[in-house]
This record gives sequence, structure tokens and C-alpha cells, in this order.
Amino acid sequence: MKKIFIPYIIGALVMFDSCQSRLDVSPTQTIDQAAALSASKDVEAALIGAYDGLQGANTNGDTYAGGYQYTSELLAAVTNEVRFGGTFANLQELFRKEITTINVTAEGLWMRSYLTINRTNNVLANIDKVTDAKKSAVEGAARFIRGSVYFELVRLYAKQWGDGNNTTNLGVPLVFNPTTIVTDADKIPRSTVAQVYTQAIEDLTKAEELLPATNGAYATKGAAAAILARLYLQQGNYAAARDAANRVIASNRYRLVTPFGMAFNTKLNNNGGTPAEYVFSIQVNDQDGFNGMNTFFGATVGSIPGTAGRGDIRIQPDHIALYEAGDARGEFFIKPTANTFTYKFLDRFGHVPVVRLAEMILTRAEANFRLGTAVGATPVEDINTIRNRAGLPSVTSVTLASILKERKLELAFEGHALHDIKRTGGTVGALPFNSPKLILPIPQREMDVNKQLVQNEGY
Repeated sequence: MKKIFIPYIIGALVMFDSCQSRLDVSPTQTIDQAAALSASKDVEAALIGAYDGLQGANTNGDTYAGGYQYTSELLAAVTNEVRFGGTFANLQELFRKEITTINVTAEGLWMRSYLTINRTNNVLANIDKVTDAKKSAVEGAARFIRGSVYFELVRLYAKQWGDGNNTTNLGVPLVFNPTTIVTDADKIPRSTVAQVYTQAIEDLTKAEELLPATNGAYATKGAAAAILARLYLQQGNYAAARDAANRVIASNRYRLVTPFGMAFNTKLNNNGGTPAEYVFSIQVNDQDGFNGMNTFFGATVGSIPGTAGRGDIRIQPDHIALYEAGDARGEFFIKPTANTFTYKFLDRFGHVPVVRLAEMILTRAEANFRLGTAVGATPVEDINTIRNRAGLPSVTSVTLASILKERKLELAFEGHALHDIKRTGGTVGALPFNSPKLILPIPQREMDVNKQLVQNEGY
């Protein structure tokens, strides 16, 4: 038995050794960073991953695919104009201004934003591997994404610019090095509001310099200038906001589309094409992409194929009453049931507008009015451009209040509500613009892991 058994043992050991050597390979689900980003095409692919971070994949981390926007709108909502009728507790908290530190919207936005920043940091850390012909565009895009995301984070998780001392008010952590494994060195404190704005301006300014004027569905010089205009307006730097907005308008690469409704529901109205009015948008189609605005603002209307949405955010009569008779924007609502919804986001596969030319015209009008200047056009001319497209007659004069009203009505439900209230010192119901209830908490999971973080007031 021994003579027969031993060869089998030896054979088994040989087979085991042979199999072991064949199985001793690097795991295919992970790859060394040096190997992953070793050539220009690898870095270019990583940039696509950064764009994907903006696109989002679900309602708990959809950044520019809706998360930044509907968070702003729900925090700014007052019940006589907008109501949330959905069942998601996280969005109910935003609407009621009673947010907890475990709110999954606040947590998801934070996580997805820093995931996107990490992807841009990977691109920028390996930018020298990109071929010379593409290097400027790749770096510009990565900086555009990073600067835009930092700007959105500081607006949502920190005090408004100018509310106290910008150099001591806490913003969000500034991360520049790619994170591959998390160590104590990666657990950094929050930078100040001033530092975050400075970094966002640096990134976006460089992006405008490096990006091409046209770039398909991706970021362009105009897109970088547009976010800069938005940032400077948030700071109250009206001259810089005016000039950045004017650069976008004066490029003549964008135009207001007519009628007003053609600026929305791109699949239903434009067969999936991007309207000429969009300076930057998140692309969505039936194979890829996510439209968080459709999820919550949209509604499924049986008589209109292609519509979808939960119908959670409902527009109230007091808001609709703000529009003048004959205003196409005041008629851009639908009431398929007992509730009324905006028509802007009915399209399940519609692109999500991030910046429209109309915003730039309104920014230039406001900044020129505040400064007493007429760069590009007079405030009256710009306001009449917006009014005429909506089917309204021209006016002969404007006030700051009338400009801000046009802005509210033109850009309604597109993510500007909270930020405009904060920068103009307004109120949300009984809450002043600087109420801690209008600032998102640092997610509890981040506080638990990183002891260097300091929580926002009131949490």
C-alpha cells in the first residue's frame, strides 16, 4: 500500500506546486498606480472618470446631475411656493431645515465630491505623461472639475462669503495629492473659507486659460468663465463677475433658444441634442447618465411619452402668481394630477443644465447695475433680452429688486435659490440667510474617522 500510495502523494504535490505557480498572479481587480497611469491614454481615461464623478449614479451622490441643485432648492424652499411631498427622510430634513449629521444627502454629496476631486488629483499628478497636443486640454478640464466642486462644497458646508471673517471661518478640507490608501496623513483639517475660494479661483482661472473654446460635451473656456462669474457673484466681487459673464456672452458661442421651453427636456425637444444655450451641462441618455432633477422635480405624465419622475417637489400657487400675464415661464408648469410640477425636468433622459447663457446675461445685468456701468450692454438691455424671450414687453428702467426678480423667475428650480438668498442677505421663511440650519453638517462618518475635523455650528 505504501509503494502504491507514495507516487500518488508525489504526483499530487507536483500538481499542487504547478497549480500554485499558475495561481500566483497579481489580482486583476486592482492595479498598481504606476502601471495604471503610465501613458497618455491612461490619464485621459482617468479624466473621463472625473467627468463621471460629476455625472453621478444615484440620488445619494449625483453632484451636478442634480444633487447640488436640488439640495439648494430644498434648503431655500418656503411652503407657500414649493413643497416636498416625498417619503425620503433625508430630503424631508432639507425641506424642514432640520438636518441630522447622518443625513444621506449631505453624506453622499461629500463622498461623491471628494471622490471626484481625487480623480482630478490623479490626473494632475500625472499630467506630464499626457502628449503635448492634449496636455493643456486635459489639465484644464481637471482643474475645471476640481475648482467647480470645491466651490460647490464651500457654498453648502460653510458660511456664506462675508458672513464673519473669511480667513478664520471653516470651509472644507483642501486635498491636492491623490489618495491611494488612507493613512493618518490623509486626515487633514478644514481649510478656511478664504483658502477654498482662493483655490477654486486658481483652478478655474487656469482652466479658462487652458481649455479649448469648443470641446463637444466637455468643459470649455466658456464653462470655466461661467463658473468663475458665478463664484465672483457669490463673493460680491461684481466687477470680476461682470467681466467673466461678459466673456461668455461676447464669445458668441451660445445663444438663447426660442421658445423658452426649448431650453429644457432635451430628449423630448431636441432628440438628445444639447441646446445652444447650454454653456455646460451633464449629458444623459438611455444608456448612460443619471438625472436627479427629473427624479424629484419630474413626474410621469401618461400623455407625454418619455416623462418620468417621483413628483416629490411640488410647485405652489404663490410661486406661479409671481409671473406676469403672458410670461412663458409662468406657463411652464403641468398639473397632471392634484399637484403642479415644473415642466423643466419632465424628461427622464434630458441633459441636466449646469450653466445656461441666460444666467450669464442676468449676472452681467446685476453686476453692471450695482457698479453703475454698462460693460457689454446696459442692465435694461440685458433684462429686456431675458423678458423678450419669455414673451414679455420691454421695460424702460430697472431696479435691483426687478433684476433679482427676473433672475428668480428665469432660473427657478435650477439650483440657485439658496445661494442667491445668502449672497443678497435674504431670508428663508423666518430663518436669516446666515442661519446654521441653512448649512449642511460635516457627515458624521467623516467626523468619526477624522478627528481633525470640526463640526458646523448647531450640529
